[in-house]
Amino acid sequence: MNILALESSATACSVALCRDGELVAQSFQNSGLTHSRTLLPMVHDLLKNCGESLDKVDVIAVAAGPGSFTGLRIGVATAKGLAWGEDKDCAPCSTLESMAWPLAHMEGELIVCAMDARRNQVYNALFLAEGDKLRRLSPDRAISLEELGEELKNYNNSKIVVGDGAKLCYNILTEAGLTLKLAPRYLRMQCAWGVARAAEELAAQGALVKGRELEPVYHRLSQAERERLERERQTKK
Repeated sequence: MNILALESSATACSVALCRDGELVAQSFQNSGLTHSRTLLPMVHDLLKNCGESLDKVDVIAVAAGPGSFTGLRIGVATAKGLAWGEDKDCAPCSTLESMAWPLAHMEGELIVCAMDARRNQVYNALFLAEGDKLRRLSPDRAISLEELGEELKNYNNSKIVVGDGAKLCYNILTEAGLTLKLAPRYLRMQCAWGVARAAEELAAQGALVKGRELEPVYHRLSQAERERLERERQTKK
């Protein structure tokens, strides 16, 4: 099975091609350019350099959320467009689970996935690494760092933090007295290879969808929506 995976949920952007569980190639860019400019050219160049074409891709995988609202929309829209012509199967992958997969080999580690959600919150999920597999210990959620710190006190496992919010999480929670490790730099950021691994799990569960069914998963309202609701609340007073 050939999986083309897209990751555009945060500041970095990446694309990967995975064949029968093996990484064939990955392209990663953290240049500051918008994903609308970089994502499709990265897909084109990756497939060309691998001697592959889109018609030979079986599954289009994408980090569907949580993450940057704009980044998620770009990734999902790109996946829809790539899948549409031949009605290919798609894998709407949890961004948080995807960032945990490259650490699944770290047997017994509690993987603390963290993306900066602003307002003193992180998008977070917890996973236990079990023999190159993951066991989910919490749902994807937006949670305050204080609440997360209290929850982590219930686990005796060695804890490793991953994601673009890892430093924020590490700094605040270690100051609060918790013992944490930062994932090494080359495994810390979200990447398309992790999305491909999450897609393999969805395929095994029979949870693939068609492009028309793909939707971003935001986990909370956008700032514009929150402000609109606040204005409506004030008007009703």
